[in-house]
Amino acid sequence: MNKILSLKLAFLGCLLTGFSACQKTKPTKILALNTTSKELITNEKSEQLTQEFKDYWYAGNAEITSYDLVQVQYGTPRKGNAVMIFVTEDFLPKTQVKANGQNKTNIPVMKLNRTKKFVTGIYPYSIMQSTFFPVSNTKHALKVSSSIQEWCGHQYSQLNNREKFEIESHSYFEGDADKKTTLNKAILENELWVKLRINPKSLPVGRLQIIPSLEYLRLAHRPTKAYQAKALLTNGTYKIEYPELQRSLTINFDNKFPYNITSWKETSQRGGQVLSTTGTKKASIKSPYWTKNTTKDEVLRETLQIN
Repeated sequence: MNKILSLKLAFLGCLLTGFSACQKTKPTKILALNTTSKELITNEKSEQLTQEFKDYWYAGNAEITSYDLVQVQYGTPRKGNAVMIFVTEDFLPKTQVKANGQNKTNIPVMKLNRTKKFVTGIYPYSIMQSTFFPVSNTKHALKVSSSIQEWCGHQYSQLNNREKFEIESHSYFEGDADKKTTLNKAILENELWVKLRINPKSLPVGRLQIIPSLEYLRLAHRPTKAYQAKALLTNGTYKIEYPELQRSLTINFDNKFPYNITSWKETSQRGGQVLSTTGTKKASIKSPYWTKNTTKDEVLRETLQIN
C-alpha cells in the first residue's frame, strides 16, 4: 500500500508542476527576471571574481591608458590622442547614476570612459563615451552615453537600460535634433569593450544583432538600431564585421589578466575608399585620478604622453 500511495503522490506532483519537471532533460540555461529592469538574463552563473580581479580592480584606483589615435573624419586621417579610463564603482539601478554611498541595492559596475581628441583643419574635436557595465557580466550595460563637441556645435546621446533600451539624443543637426526612441534589447558594441576586460572568453561570437557604438552612429549619421554582424574571437583578438554598414572593428588585447587593450582598428568603406581609424597603446598607470587635481599632478600627463 505504501508503494502504491507513493506512486499516486508522485503522479499528483507531476500534474501540479508539469510533466516536463519530472522528465530527465539536459541542463539548460536558467532565465531570471531582473527586478530593476525586467530584463531576461542568463542566471546560470554570475562571473566568479577571482582574488586577482579583486586585488586589481578594487584597490581604490582607476586604470588609465593613453593611445596614439588616427581618426578618420571628413574622409581624411587625423592624428590625435585617445584615453581609456576603467574603474569600478557602485551604480544606482533606478536613477542609473553613480551612487554616492554604499547600499545593498547598489549594482557593482565597471565604468569605461573613452575619450578622443583630434583636429580637423582649424577646429578641434572632442569625443567621450561612458559605459556602465555590471561586474556580474550577466546582462547588458545599464547605461551608455556619448558626447561630441566641435566648433560647429555639439551632439549628445544617452541610452538607459529599462523595460527596453530608452535612447535620447540631441544635436545641432536638423535631422538629428531632440529625439527620443526605444529599442528592443540587443548586444551593445559599447559594452563589449568592458566585457572583454572582465572575461574575454564571455564575448559573444557568431552571427549576431549588435547596436554599433553611439559615437559611430552619430559621426556616420546612421539610424540607431541593431545591425546584422559577425563576431570572431581568436587568440588576443576580437573582430566584429557589419556587412550592411561595410564596417569592421578589431580589438587587440593581452591574453592574460588584466587583459589590457593594446590597440584597435575600425575600418569602413565610403565611396569605394577604405578608411581606417586606429588606436595604439602608449602608456598606462593606476591612479585615483579624482584626487590628482593640483598643478603638481600635471606631471602624470607627461607619464601618459598626452600633453
